[in-house]
Amino acid sequence: MKSWVDYWNGEHAIYVNERHKQLHAAAVGRDILRQVTKADAVVLDHGCGEALYAEAVAAGCGRLILCEAAPAVRGKLAARLAGHPTIEVIGAEAVEGIADASLDLVIANSLVQYLTRDELTGLLGLWRRKLKRGGSLVIADVIPPEVSPLTDALALLRLGWQGGFVGAALLGLIRTALSDYRSVRAKLGFSTYSEAEFLALLGANGFEAIRIRPNFGHNQARMTFRGTPADR
Repeated sequence: MKSWVDYWNGEHAIYVNERHKQLHAAAVGRDILRQVTKADAVVLDHGCGEALYAEAVAAGCGRLILCEAAPAVRGKLAARLAGHPTIEVIGAEAVEGIADASLDLVIANSLVQYLTRDELTGLLGLWRRKLKRGGSLVIADVIPPEVSPLTDALALLRLGWQGGFVGAALLGLIRTALSDYRSVRAKLGFSTYSEAEFLALLGANGFEAIRIRPNFGHNQARMTFRGTPADR
């Protein structure tokens, strides 16, 4: 396995069951919509995955562009949303083709841990060019260095308890422990940032940024940041 895109393009068990998947999608959809400030907003969701929330988010904005690098995931997403009048599904390389200064909002949720610092820096420059004056970049689910797999496991169990799938959550954690995920993570790398470090990185790449709360989704040990281009 050469990249995280290869990993997400294949079979994996990130969700313990369908209830977990649906609850997660609903929560992320609500979190994205909280960042949409006008009904005609053009929104890019970069690294969207399955985006089961897509129709709900599209109903709250003018146009939704879903960007997914994994071909198998993107193909299923495009098939599911074919014909939707305000949703477009694209690959990562197609973001460069979006007109400069045309986006009101860029969302990158649970993405940066799979990117090297150089890859993230390149994307920050790209996103900055694509944002309109007054547009916002929201990067969510950033993992601090001190957050351990145990912290993530406890957050999942809390969600399972609240959502009625705690047994499945426990079994899912056992499956993950026995899977190749840890070895893949060790091989491919996993990026973490402190709050101060991430704010400094955003500032060095032309964004005026703050940390916002709550984080997207259920794990509040992780962080969300909002930035606006500093020169606009």
